[in-house]
Amino acid sequence: MTASTTRRTTAASSRIAAVGAIAVAGALLLTGCGDQTKSKDNGGSSSAATSKAPLFSKLPKAIQDKGVIKVGSDIAYAPVEFKDKDGKTAGIDPDLADALGKQLGVKFQFENGTFDTLVTGLRAKRYDMAMSAMTDTKDRQNGVDSDTKKKVGEGADFVDYFTAGVSIYTAKGKDQGIKTWDDLCGKKIVVQRGTVSEDLAKKQSEKCGDKGKISIEAFDTDQQAQTRLRSGGADAGSSDFPVAAYAVKTSGGGKDFQIVGEQVEAAPYGIAVSKENTQLRDALKEALDAIIKSGDYDKVIAKWGVEAGAVKEAKINGGV
Repeated sequence: MTASTTRRTTAASSRIAAVGAIAVAGALLLTGCGDQTKSKDNGGSSSAATSKAPLFSKLPKAIQDKGVIKVGSDIAYAPVEFKDKDGKTAGIDPDLADALGKQLGVKFQFENGTFDTLVTGLRAKRYDMAMSAMTDTKDRQNGVDSDTKKKVGEGADFVDYFTAGVSIYTAKGKDQGIKTWDDLCGKKIVVQRGTVSEDLAKKQSEKCGDKGKISIEAFDTDQQAQTRLRSGGADAGSSDFPVAAYAVKTSGGGKDFQIVGEQVEAAPYGIAVSKENTQLRDALKEALDAIIKSGDYDKVIAKWGVEAGAVKEAKINGGV
């Protein structure tokens, strides 16, 4: 989740987490509590709806009645969110959503979409929120296109829940001297469209001068970008550090890629909520603070080996 529209529409702020080894995904645990109405897992995190949950009363009445929060997510960004071997939605975000669901007493239903359409889907009310390794930036908060700096919508509010940075990775044993973004001048990089990685590549390319611009190939998903690099179609790739580290650890049994250089662009991941829906925003913040206090948050973060990106408290619109 490089993090720009913001992994990914995107302002050039991303996320720095000195993440260690990342655990391979297990099946998503479905949990419920109290007085519950069972609901079938539709590919998302689920907590059965119950008015006995500690923070159920904080939710908007419409969500209480439905018992479901619809979550827009690009479910192809392991280990943040992805489909496991059984086809279920798994990862850091779904596990955190499951913990939030226990506090709020509703099911979080993840719905797959391309990353750069998630904020649009939020505006169109297809989703109640978007949770997809999305970097909280001022441009996104204000509905400003990061490339043109023109206003394109009303923006969104963010409940910040994690911190990560952007990494560069190459084919293993073939770094071609690439250590920093400056070293990419005259070379080809693959990224996910609408991400902070794409923003950084564009900005760096403008600075390259006589070294030659960076050739940037952007894809709908990070997995497609990885496939292109794996096939020899580019010199390097870039994505959020947790994602790059996971690819390095798992692709080809750890034989395909290597991370080069240091992470850049530390920034928070945020849960995006419509600016009109302040009640849901505030309920999510309270639920996040509750799972941080209870230790459930730390359990999820430790499960995925991303402790360095943990936050100590929830913040609203903490991105810059």
